Amino acid sequence: MTNKKIAKTQTGMSELRAKKIFIGTVGYHILSNHSIGPILLPHLKKQNWPEGVLIDELNWGPIAVVQQFEAMKTPCDQVIFLTAIERPNRTIGEITVHQWLGGLPDRKQIQACVGDAATGVISVENLLVIGQYFKVWPAEVFLVDVEPGPEVAGEHLTEEVAIKVPQVVQTIRTLIKEGTNGIKEISYLRGDTLFL
Repeated sequence: MTNKKIAKTQTGMSELRAKKIFIGTVGYHILSNHSIGPILLPHLKKQNWPEGVLIDELNWGPIAVVQQFEAMKTPCDQVIFLTAIERPNRTIGEITVHQWLGGLPDRKQIQACVGDAATGVISVENLLVIGQYFKVWPAEVFLVDVEPGPEVAGEHLTEEVAIKVPQVVQTIRTLIKEGTNGIKEISYLRGDTLFL
């Protein structure tokens, strides 16, 4: 077989490679709805996902997460974060899909994100910014963000959020299969406007 044919075969094989997708849960434990990521992690791992989907929590610090992504032999094509951030003008259990568009805040804010990360603060915003700074994110990065309501202690989701679990899983599946084409409403996040 000639080198040209080998190269063509290798190119064809790379095109047939399963899309590599990372679903990462982000959030503190034992904070009821705010802990939807950690609470749903075992449930998500039991689901039947397409080939190439990896699922894990991303609560062990952004620098460690950056190192994890840098060490991957094959980079991810898509990253989906499952999180619950209290935001104005949403009802408890409301699901919002955000697409990360990249960009970075000023150096002072980047340093603040690194400082928070070093002290153990779990924040998807810090994770996004630090990952962006080290260029580990692929072109497609999404947040599936569930409105948790006020922060309270607890090991379980409230009824308003628990009944949305199938919709949360379906939203993740839609992003994997169709990207933004299957999402009716989507908002956008940029690092240079994230903290304004």
